[in-house]
Amino acid sequence: MIDLKKLRENTSIIREAAKAKNVEIDFTRVLELDKLVRALQQDIQQIATQKNEASKRIPQADEAEKEAILTEMKQVDRKGDELKAELQPLEQELDDLLHKIPNPALSDVKVASNESENEVLRTVGEIPEFSFTPKDHMEIGQALGIIDTERAAKVSGARFSYLKGDGVMLEFALIQYALDTVMKYGFTPVTTPHMVNARSMRAMGYLEHGGHDEIYYLPKDNMYLIGTSEQSVGPMHMDEILDLGKGAMRYAGFSPCYRREAGTYGKDTKGILRVHQFDKIEMFSFCKPEDSDAEHNMILEIEEKLMNGLGVPYQVLKMVTGDLGLPAARKYDIEAWLPSQEKYRETHSCSTCTDFQARRLNTRFKDEEGKPQFVHTLNGTAFAIGRTMISILENFQQEDGSVIIPEALRGYMGGKERLTTLK
Repeated sequence: MIDLKKLRENTSIIREAAKAKNVEIDFTRVLELDKLVRALQQDIQQIATQKNEASKRIPQADEAEKEAILTEMKQVDRKGDELKAELQPLEQELDDLLHKIPNPALSDVKVASNESENEVLRTVGEIPEFSFTPKDHMEIGQALGIIDTERAAKVSGARFSYLKGDGVMLEFALIQYALDTVMKYGFTPVTTPHMVNARSMRAMGYLEHGGHDEIYYLPKDNMYLIGTSEQSVGPMHMDEILDLGKGAMRYAGFSPCYRREAGTYGKDTKGILRVHQFDKIEMFSFCKPEDSDAEHNMILEIEEKLMNGLGVPYQVLKMVTGDLGLPAARKYDIEAWLPSQEKYRETHSCSTCTDFQARRLNTRFKDEEGKPQFVHTLNGTAFAIGRTMISILENFQQEDGSVIIPEALRGYMGGKERLTTLK
């Protein structure tokens, strides 16, 4: 949520920031509504004051005066009710418009309209060379007997899968490896609710500008299935004042993620690259504003440490304004090399949302003077299981059909060094 005071004082800056994110907002209407709402609220407050003063006169009044005061208060009440009826739709319209205003990008983010202009910050690791034609993850997974999309389609439809045998063991190895790593940085593991209420989802900034299209909604319950545990972890502390005296409050949320993946087509709909349900470990931090940039750098550092531990080639991108989304003020992506596609594909992201989500959640801390201030929130992928498995299967596949297990995971798989094909 944008601070209304800042919006009034810096309308042109916030208008340009929205435009940089390809978002059109009627700021003239926003400011007009703001004036109308404030004026009505002031009138309603004056009526409340008038009623309070009138009620103080009643104990000293005689019967005739009491009758006159009560008549006066009834008239004032009617006027107040009329003003409140006038105020309610204006407040709702203003609130809806304010929720659509995106978080302005930070000053170090490149202003550009689309993802083709994202900046590649670095490329890490050597792209593997094969003496044979590399297979895609589905060919490998089916031969290993660890991925079954055909039976999942019978049960649930397209873009679902069963993981089996070593596929399950590989998933839990990735989970344990990620948890062991992030806990060293002070992240507390947490399993989260898979459904959140409307206030929580809206506060996190995922319902505006087409976000609804990606999210599974349960209208009978007015609940949403989460697309990432971030959407459950962020609201954990709404309407709370946090103690950040010892530093950031950090969580590592593990959950299934549910996404419609609306508009995807072609190769991305096959296998487990873009599916309607997958598991993920997500890092989430609540911190003081002055610690926000350092926290963002640390989350990216952890993501790279995890990828380096696997030995998968990757590149780090810094997203331009047009590819940030509503809540993010700065975002980095990590893309792993996929031999079957001969290109890098996203496996990780990490964002700072500054105080944007915290304002909507009313999550604060007390500064050195004891004054409540809004926290900053940040998030970052530890592992999205499906995509990480794809990168392992494809980069470490062998000509005999086996797949070398990264050393970092072997201790979680009983020392096993390879996934071998079914006989």
